[in-house]
Amino acid sequence: MAQKATIYKVELSISDMDRHYYETHKLTVAKHPSETDERLMVRLVAFALNAHEHLEMTKGLSTDDEPDIWQKSLSGELDVWVALGLPSEKVMRQSCGKAAKVVVYPYGGRTAEVWWDKIKNSASRFDNLQVTRISETDTSALATLASRAMKLQINIQDGDVMVSVDDQIVHVTPVRWKGTA
Repeated sequence: MAQKATIYKVELSISDMDRHYYETHKLTVAKHPSETDERLMVRLVAFALNAHEHLEMTKGLSTDDEPDIWQKSLSGELDVWVALGLPSEKVMRQSCGKAAKVVVYPYGGRTAEVWWDKIKNSASRFDNLQVTRISETDTSALATLASRAMKLQINIQDGDVMVSVDDQIVHVTPVRWKGTA
């Protein structure tokens, strides 16, 4: 019998001083059976870093032709495509053809660095691609915050991210590998 997704209820309060975005999002997030707490939390941080009133979580891991997060215009075009992990050059090329802006968040320590070394030359031709790495230390710390019902406060200032749940705080320092702020 196939395992079912685990549902997480998240109240995500975002204070992004860099983009002047201040909003609380009530999200119902389905965690795929093969998804780790680390990936789930990276997904929430990615959501906060790209927050917009039309940004939404997708089916993610359960579909091959959708990103983890997307933002569509009122007429249905893809404005923002947000992917996590280490997509192939083919997937990035297709994503860049479908959306006005593509943001990839690689994580996983040395594996992410090897992936980037292999793909960065071919990725340089995509003007609408942004690649922002989140370190293994940061993602491991984020995983400790995961719970089925979360009230997350995410503050973003000068590119640094502070994630807090109750009295626990994790500082995340994303590193831009490609693209502009």
